[in-house]
Amino acid sequence: MASRLNPYLSFGDDARPAMEFYHSVFGGTLVLNTFGDLHAAQEPAENDLIMHGMLETTSGFTLMGSDTSTRVQRTVGNNITISLSGDDGEELRGYWTKLSEGGEVTMELQKQMWGDEFGMCTDKFGIGWMVDISQPQQ
Repeated sequence: MASRLNPYLSFGDDARPAMEFYHSVFGGTLVLNTFGDLHAAQEPAENDLIMHGMLETTSGFTLMGSDTSTRVQRTVGNNITISLSGDDGEELRGYWTKLSEGGEVTMELQKQMWGDEFGMCTDKFGIGWMVDISQPQQ
């Protein structure tokens, strides 16, 4: 898979209906995982919130989104993050290094519970970025 650039939208508590709406608009395949599904809920109120949603369309669009955890403040205006993902670790680590330099790393780029390397940062211009390096399929 080549690297790709796609938007990642943050919602308050309505990621499911929003992502289902985008699915009805664009078609394709929609996958929604809740905090409960991924055993990441730290409060019962988070169990049904979407931790990660991804819509991949037949036209080649990818749109990702999630609900904001009850532990994180969401401010409309900074509720979009740009996500880079793919399996070319060398290329994506290079992007990570450049994007995080002079900015703020909010989650180190490291192996995560789902198997990929993942990190989050805000670049020196205040833009949020997520980098996900997928692992080879066995």
